[in-house]
Amino acid sequence: PFPSQVAIVVTDGRPQDGVQDVSARARAAGIEIFALGVGRVDMGTLRQMASEPLDEHVDYVESYSAIEKLTHKFQEAFCVVSDLCATGDHDCEQLCVSAPGTYRCSCRDGFSLNSDGRSCTACNGGLGSALDLVFLIDGSKSVRPENFELVKKFINQIVDSLEVSDKQAQVGLVQYSSSVRQEFPLGQFRSKKDIKAAVKKMSYMEKGTMTGQALKYLVDSSFSAINGARPGVPKVGIVFTDGRSQDYISDAAKKAKDSGFRMFAVGVGNAVEDELREIASEPVAEHYFYTADFRTISRIGKKLQMKICVGE
Repeated sequence: PFPSQVAIVVTDGRPQDGVQDVSARARAAGIEIFALGVGRVDMGTLRQMASEPLDEHVDYVESYSAIEKLTHKFQEAFCVVSDLCATGDHDCEQLCVSAPGTYRCSCRDGFSLNSDGRSCTACNGGLGSALDLVFLIDGSKSVRPENFELVKKFINQIVDSLEVSDKQAQVGLVQYSSSVRQEFPLGQFRSKKDIKAAVKKMSYMEKGTMTGQALKYLVDSSFSAINGARPGVPKVGIVFTDGRSQDYISDAAKKAKDSGFRMFAVGVGNAVEDELREIASEPVAEHYFYTADFRTISRIGKKLQMKICVGE
């Protein structure tokens, strides 16, 4: 690798010529610029010179006698760090394995390292990796169009954690509102790319909240052989809702669990905790999730990625 090129600019006043253009050329040439201001310096000038992110490349001290305070920072910036895992200076999704001056990524049991050398995939190979997963998604009017787009991203976030094939994970998608609509059955799409594209194309129903009717459809149809379910393969349902059901859910929720389906309940906003608990498999605390804000559902998605695999 080429040696790093670093410039540290120390100034205590306003320049008498322009710095913005020449600084931009230096950065474009690969020079990393740290701007250090002392006393009555012009902070705008420091920001024009410094590399991004600015909060790591712009510093200020009250006087030259205080400049020694920054010694440790620059030592860390320029010297090889022996344990990058310990300092958090890595991009591993799960586990970081340290080596002198470098590191490699690894994954927890039940996960495999992807080709990018950084991220991990659940349900990838090995005994018990076959999985039939159906999403049951609330498309009621209260969700709102902008939030429905976030729900699609939530679905695809989980799809990203699966190894999709006819021998491993299959995914189905059902949307419900005042009625129930199967978007696509298990096994219709044989790749993550095709599944995610179909999810993105899903149109928003925007009516009522018939969660009980949707659960009944899941039990009677979604996990049937005619809709692609495979005998002897674990069945997982993820129910996503943002409000109280307008019909009775108890019988269908019980039947789903009695049928051996592993049920996760995800609630947002005005979702009712008692209903989420009734839908969720045992232990309930590990199978239901709630957040007040659609913008934070990706955090739930990360937790679900860890839980939906068989044996997790």
